[in-house]
Amino acid sequence: MTSFPTDRHGLIHRAAILAAQFSDDEYRRALQTKATISVSRGVCVPAGQRSAAEWHRLKAIAASVTSDVAATLSHQSAAVIHGVEMLRPNLRRVHMTTGSPNGGYRTTTAHRHVGTLSPDEVVEIDGLRVTSLERTAVDVACTSPLGFAGALAVFDSALRKDADREVMARLLRARRRGAAHARRALHHADALAENPGESWGRAQMIEAGLPIPRLQHEFHGIDGEFIARTDYDWAGLLVGEFDGKVKYEKHLRPGESTSDAVVREKAREDSLRRRGIVVVRWTWADLENGRVVGIIREWLTRLAISAA
Repeated sequence: MTSFPTDRHGLIHRAAILAAQFSDDEYRRALQTKATISVSRGVCVPAGQRSAAEWHRLKAIAASVTSDVAATLSHQSAAVIHGVEMLRPNLRRVHMTTGSPNGGYRTTTAHRHVGTLSPDEVVEIDGLRVTSLERTAVDVACTSPLGFAGALAVFDSALRKDADREVMARLLRARRRGAAHARRALHHADALAENPGESWGRAQMIEAGLPIPRLQHEFHGIDGEFIARTDYDWAGLLVGEFDGKVKYEKHLRPGESTSDAVVREKAREDSLRRRGIVVVRWTWADLENGRVVGIIREWLTRLAISAA
């Protein structure tokens, strides 16, 4: 592929390559052959494997740097820039907030939200105007189509990024659509939840009125040897684990394959069972089909575990 010049974000601007004496035909040919992929009008990037969040990040940056009006990246787009994880986010549109009561609109690729932003609700990240971590989390929590579960997931992630809980609580005191379930989610939010799948499972437990589990507790043997750090546990008698491919990939050791991590996970689980601890697991499919609460409730009853 022709080595087109890129900006600080890795974006290829048509105007910049024409200024560098490349032809319009070369620019179009790269797009036609899919050597480059368009992310905005007149802006593209080199082709490559990227996650949905990575593609959205590039589109959000392109929209921000080419915008002809002052606006701030917000909502899901700001969350991607901050690295905040969300539960099943809709990343089809780039979200920006106008900073005024006017100028809002929505198309198939862009959503301009009306609303004012105080100076402490806007930060600069890599040269981009973005809503603050706390304002971003509140905006996503209040607008998530998954309600309480979506709000809990984004607040858990924001707290992992050191968001200020009190600032988010203050932002939620204002009357706005979705604030009620967002306030309840913030009350239960916990930085120890490691990913949106774990947050979703906990949301289902909370809404079903199950005892709230302890998160990321470390179990040790009689000699003090580390055995396991678990997603959830109840009274040290019942352990719950969310199974996800990303989880195994995240904790791969140098030179390990995913299958190696699965085998190591089974050995870890066997160690817990030898101590008389019941271990139950669930997957995305269980979360999607509402089976998690039934799995947990059965064992809580069998082990006579109740809320503290």
